[in-house]
Amino acid sequence: MSLPSHQIRNARRHLRQCDPIMRNLVDAVGPVRLKLRPRRFQMLVASIIAQQISTAAARSIRRRFDRLVAPGGPTAQKLAGLTAEQMRSAGISPQKAGYLADLADKVLSGTVRLRAVGRMSDDEVIDELIQVKGVGIWTAQMFLIFCLGRPDVFPHDDLGIRQAIKNLYQLEELPDKSESDGLSAPWRPHATIASWYLWRSHDLKSAVTDDTDVYPC
Repeated sequence: MSLPSHQIRNARRHLRQCDPIMRNLVDAVGPVRLKLRPRRFQMLVASIIAQQISTAAARSIRRRFDRLVAPGGPTAQKLAGLTAEQMRSAGISPQKAGYLADLADKVLSGTVRLRAVGRMSDDEVIDELIQVKGVGIWTAQMFLIFCLGRPDVFPHDDLGIRQAIKNLYQLEELPDKSESDGLSAPWRPHATIASWYLWRSHDLKSAVTDDTDVYPC
């Protein structure tokens, strides 16, 4: 599942017109290949599992975890029935097992209303999701981008985004929130596509030299 083609066209046109550096990046990277992950609960589970570990490690753990909850992938009901020991057998740390259990509990109790988030504003979605232990603003922003396909999300704290801005705009240091927000202002209301291009800029210069996940897609 992808973003609507007209949304992508409008975003690319806007970004090329509003910022010469972004125009060069858009031309160098080419078409947008941002794929959505519409299964909301599974997206949050994968995000929690992937926190603070390499991409390769996260994939390995997800494969083992998927076998544990097969068939059909993780659901709140399935997670609620797992013990911490069962989760650890799939490679999930005790802390993340607690986060996953809290996610399942809050979804089943209706504290977190995943079925309703599509009707919420971006800020309301973030407020809804950060009720879960282990889910912060960055994780909620990734959910907005990759699950809900919201068009104007700019995760200014993301390391890959900050490193890309530093490289492309030839800054001496990683930008702080104020500097990042200032540079991103012209990209509105298409900050999501701009962010995708910033993540992809690492591919162009082979900036990723190990399997650390500096960009999430």
